[in-house]
Amino acid sequence: MHLIWVKGDTKMKGNRFAFAAALAAAVAMGNLCWAQQAANPLVEGQQVVHNMVKNNIIRAAEKMPEEHYSFRPVPEVMSFAEMLGHIADSQYSYCASVTGERKPSPGLQKKPNLSKGELVAALKEAFAVCDQAIASLTDAKAMEPAPLFGRQMPRLTILTFNTAHNDEHYGNLVTYMRMKGLVPPSSEGRR
Repeated sequence: MHLIWVKGDTKMKGNRFAFAAALAAAVAMGNLCWAQQAANPLVEGQQVVHNMVKNNIIRAAEKMPEEHYSFRPVPEVMSFAEMLGHIADSQYSYCASVTGERKPSPGLQKKPNLSKGELVAALKEAFAVCDQAIASLTDAKAMEPAPLFGRQMPRLTILTFNTAHNDEHYGNLVTYMRMKGLVPPSSEGRR
């Protein structure tokens, strides 16, 4: 079924409103049901989104052939390998702020000679740091402040910022993969 809305068509405006209201109600009911079942719905929701982005990045790292790890579209941007290193390094910064533990970044972005296997393993290890940080939180603790970039902000905000940062760079990885004729993990199986 295809819906075509014509500007000024009051019947279709009413249908759009009814559709939007029904969709909002369905989402709200779904979230309410999930919140009633989850002990810590905010943290559990963050874990779901973190896992989705994390899995896309790891699968992209595994799928890209090693001979393309040095690929960069233009000299001014990071190579595919440097991008993976940057993503891995950032997990330590953000998630150490959440836990209060100081885990130094391994500086992978500045190690261009790492093999694909070494980078994929390091990436998984870095994501495990954030998995542990998320697992250590309750919703109440997620609202407590922690330092990031010289400011105090809720731990959940730091995790959200990290996931947004990861997803931003997954977008870069997708572009690199498309330029090499590869279908990125988040688009596999779609036609």
